[in-house]
Amino acid sequence: MTLPPEQVQEQRDDLVEQVAREIQLRGLTAPAVHFLQASRPYRPLGPNAMLFFDPVLRGLFGGEFASASEILADDDGIEQLIARLEEIEEEIAWDA
Repeated sequence: MTLPPEQVQEQRDDLVEQVAREIQLRGLTAPAVHFLQASRPYRPLGPNAMLFFDPVLRGLFGGEFASASEILADDDGIEQLIARLEEIEEEIAWDA
C-alpha cells in the first residue's frame, strides 16, 4: 500500500526533526552539517551508500533511528536535514 504524498512528507518532516534534535543534543550540529554537505558527491549512490553510513548512524543514535538512513538515502531528505540543522544552529546562536 502506497501512502499519499502529504503523509509521506509529514513522516519525513517528523523524522528529520527527530534526527536533527538528536544531533543537536549530542553537540554535533556543525560537524553533521559539514559532513552532509561534504557527502554531496556521493549522493547518486543513494541507498547503497547507506551500507557505509549505517554503522555511523547506529553509533550516534544507538540503533533507535534505523529509519534515519531513509533520510540520507534521498536527496530531498538530506537537504531538509541540512536546513533544519542550520535553523537549530541559528536558534542556539540567538539564545546565547
